[in-house]
Amino acid sequence: MKNIAILGASGSIGQQAIDVIERHPEHFNLVGLTVGRRVDDAVAIATRLNPKIVSVQYEEDVARFSHLDVKVVYGDEGLKEVATAAHNDLALNALVGSVGLSPTIAAIENGIDIALANKETLVVAGELVMAHAKKYGVNILPVDSEHAAIFQCLNGEDQRQIKKITITASGGSFRDLTRDQLEHVTVEDALNHPNWSMGQKITIDSATMMNKGFEVIEAKWLFDLEIEQIDTILHKESIIHSMVEFVDTSVMAQLGTPDMRMPIQYAFTYPNRIEHDAPALNLAEVAQLNFKKMDLERYKCLKYAYDALKIGGTMPVVLNAVNEVAVAKFLNNEIGFLDIERLIEEEMNAHEVIQQPTLEQILAVDHHYKTKEYEV
Repeated sequence: MKNIAILGASGSIGQQAIDVIERHPEHFNLVGLTVGRRVDDAVAIATRLNPKIVSVQYEEDVARFSHLDVKVVYGDEGLKEVATAAHNDLALNALVGSVGLSPTIAAIENGIDIALANKETLVVAGELVMAHAKKYGVNILPVDSEHAAIFQCLNGEDQRQIKKITITASGGSFRDLTRDQLEHVTVEDALNHPNWSMGQKITIDSATMMNKGFEVIEAKWLFDLEIEQIDTILHKESIIHSMVEFVDTSVMAQLGTPDMRMPIQYAFTYPNRIEHDAPALNLAEVAQLNFKKMDLERYKCLKYAYDALKIGGTMPVVLNAVNEVAVAKFLNNEIGFLDIERLIEEEMNAHEVIQQPTLEQILAVDHHYKTKEYEV
């Protein structure tokens, strides 16, 4: 029996993780969970699964759990309390944004393994987080389908023999549109992802290709790679999740249906596997797989991610923070779709980079760009 805490239990990944736990009660026990505004979801989950601790975003929501035998905490400190809960074996970080960084660090310092679905943790502080995990002997288990695929391809392999990895991308909601057509797309258009069921923020990031840029940065830290070893390719079916090419030109790929419960479950059971109750991949029905070279001029946010990784220091912090603000503004209909990348480019060009930043410096830069007034 593995005890699991879920940070971000009401989001898309969190809900699918709850589903995995409920399908396999003989293997998993929910010890804690956090939610933001969707408190009703947390009450329902706590009623069904009886966790020991729950965290909500606002203090006024604590009373909503008074009829349950559960400790209720709130705010940023509440996130850390759940991440470091007693008897916790694994913390699934399914939070959105850099808010996931501090509870991840806290869990690592308590010797708790991390199932990581929160890209931003490694985007803004990858070097620091991975060094911390090594220091405390903690596993960082990737949940993103692309990184879970690479992780599985590398089982039993010598990572020094990697020639390159290739991360696949569906192309998102606007993969068939020209840049001129992107000037007038709506929020509703952007949220209509062709393959995956995801939260709003990550769906927009998929449409801009920033999500893939974050995955490039994440892969660098997870697998200790050079930038030149990380490639991306368009693959609209989302069947091949990633590929690894070795020095002898052999290529290993992990295939599967677009179902996030599989990588979530694998992170929960690693290094073992258990049965997954879902339709199996039928390649005869798929019939063909399509690939297309990635155009960095078409997908400028992906280019900015490569640029931020090359520059290093606090530049990825700026990339992430401005993207979070810009995506929120787009979702609120305050700016256009292409304004997202324009804001990011302007702020990256103006930023004075701090190399090898401390955690405090990372958080300060993040806060500055999250609270800044932007002109579009």
